[in-house]
Amino acid sequence: MALEHALLVSLSERAGSGYELAHRFDKSIGYFWSASHQQIYRVLKRMEESGWVTVESVIQQGKPDKKVYSVAPAGRAELTRWIAEPTPSTPARDELGVKIRGAAYGDIAAVCAEVERHRGEHAARLDEYHRSEKKFFPVPDQLSGTALHQYLVLRAGIRAETGYVEWCDEVLHALRPRKGEPSP
Repeated sequence: MALEHALLVSLSERAGSGYELAHRFDKSIGYFWSASHQQIYRVLKRMEESGWVTVESVIQQGKPDKKVYSVAPAGRAELTRWIAEPTPSTPARDELGVKIRGAAYGDIAAVCAEVERHRGEHAARLDEYHRSEKKFFPVPDQLSGTALHQYLVLRAGIRAETGYVEWCDEVLHALRPRKGEPSP
């Protein structure tokens, strides 16, 4: 996937300025496709040059004009084409997994500390996802269209984070010495 496609999805949901898109990105699509604000602005310019988005200047009092981007017909066609295209399965790349595999060659206590840190980050993200689920999708069985699609992606995030937290707990249980047992 190119950043262009993530931006087309976001702009299809709601037009916005580069600034608004960057903040929206940080709170939604950014959980599974990261991009800096500078990248977003560069790609929006390229999308405008390609005719995928249109730009409307909005005059602001005491500030520079704001550029509001919308999906153009060519952008909608590209998004439709891309959505229909097969998506390759991407192999997991997890540096922590390699560290755990090599734990016997290093400091197991340090590996456990790193696993705990990762667990904390994933648990915090899981809590954030659960808060979003309650706030934005209180009655999920009544969803349809865009709201249903957003909910399904959020559920994937919840399941992934739940699995990661559980895996970290499993690793910590297996690597930490138990009373009366030597360290692994």
